[in-house]
Amino acid sequence: MTRTLYIDGEWRQSVDGAIREIYSPAYGTLVRSVSEAGIEDALAAIASARSAFDRGDFQSWSWLERSELLSRIGDLIDRDRDILAELESADTGKRLVEAQYDMADVAATFRYFAESALTYQEKSERIVDVGEEHIESRVRYEAIGLSVLIGPWNYPLLQISWKVAPALAAGCSFIIKPSELTPSTAIHLMKILEEAGTPPGIANLLTGAGSTIGDTLTSDPRVDMVSFTGGLSTGKRITVKAAETVKRVALELGGKNPNIIFADADLDAAIDFAVTAAFLHSGQVCSAGTRLIVERSIHDQVVEEIVRRAEQIPLGGPDDLNAETGPLISENHLKKVEAYLAQAVAEGAKLLVGGVRSMLAEHANGWFFPPTVLDHCNTTMYCVQEESFGPILTVETFDSEAEAIALGNDTIYGLSGAVWSADVAKAERLSRALRHGTIWINDYGPYKPQAEWGGFKASGNGRELGEHGLQEYLEIKHIWANNSPSRSGWFATQRSKSKG
Repeated sequence: MTRTLYIDGEWRQSVDGAIREIYSPAYGTLVRSVSEAGIEDALAAIASARSAFDRGDFQSWSWLERSELLSRIGDLIDRDRDILAELESADTGKRLVEAQYDMADVAATFRYFAESALTYQEKSERIVDVGEEHIESRVRYEAIGLSVLIGPWNYPLLQISWKVAPALAAGCSFIIKPSELTPSTAIHLMKILEEAGTPPGIANLLTGAGSTIGDTLTSDPRVDMVSFTGGLSTGKRITVKAAETVKRVALELGGKNPNIIFADADLDAAIDFAVTAAFLHSGQVCSAGTRLIVERSIHDQVVEEIVRRAEQIPLGGPDDLNAETGPLISENHLKKVEAYLAQAVAEGAKLLVGGVRSMLAEHANGWFFPPTVLDHCNTTMYCVQEESFGPILTVETFDSEAEAIALGNDTIYGLSGAVWSADVAKAERLSRALRHGTIWINDYGPYKPQAEWGGFKASGNGRELGEHGLQEYLEIKHIWANNSPSRSGWFATQRSKSKG
């Protein structure tokens, strides 16, 4: 019997017995079967997490105790790194080496928030001087409550860890809802949370489709917060449903990220990073640098070299040691990428390389689409304004610094971007002018748990990682204690004045 729902400290099958089968995007083979949660299961998970939080046991743990829990989880992730990497590769089709890097980042995330919890142990309450001796005024940081944590399919465990770790540090209860396409690492993480000593009811897991249980999770008044990473349309729906009960919402909704290269840049490095930024994980990365904005004088040199390198990138599944990138997540997603490309060409983009799904025999059972470059693009085109979430790089040109800034900001999104220039002052000016949550200078892609991650505009709101990543899961409470109430009542004060 398939039991992949974890509710109130127990592994369960869905109430109606529904099952979902997970297939490899690379090989088309069955990976596993999981329980498909329904509304009754979602309500049970909400009741479990609500009750666990309201009992107050986990909140009463000291910040030190929660820090130690997070450290144990980090150690167990390191112990199971190979198991987790294989599970993630099987679900997503990504190369095993990439998944192993991800697991190291997951462990680092739990360790960072373990350290953050120790910091908050010292500053979880502060005294506010109000200038009156008989008044004691304090500000406290307390757990926000029951949090619903909804993850994407491209980096399943990493993105969930960015939510689970701060939720545990703060003392929240929560429900994990991984993508229905990639649930395996979330299931194993729940086993790790259980082994590490997370109290029953604090951590709950629902596998299954968001289209079935999403509205229940986001609109229920017992839920205090929703943290979601995924697509813009779903993010908008979550915002609307959560607004019914005025709960907190944190959203990371992707981006259309400009990678700006000036003529004075180190072009070998810029080109190398541009290829990786666009085609890593077949472009299925929210921060992918799929908008190349290059100074006109170096356009031909840069684009010709990117095309040459793109042609040489081998495709393959997790077990292919020669592969440098893998498949798209599903047949439906492949069709969306193909339609996206067709529309770009119809609007006037020039296809330079790629553009047709791989027809190699070894890719016949998977969803492989090669690195693709589109030239002659501009900001009126759909392919420049919207994500393909695939390995498609669009190319635009500019002549001046002001034009580069205008192009970089001509998007509804604002997640990340990069500037390549040997002119330090110019690069700094652009980093300030570009309206994106992360700007890399002469680099592309790195992040650390110590620094906040999130976007401007349609890329979402709130932040993950860093100090603000923990604060998302905290409420601020002001406590005012009057140690001499007879001296302070407004009416008593007025009467005293009138008698005087």
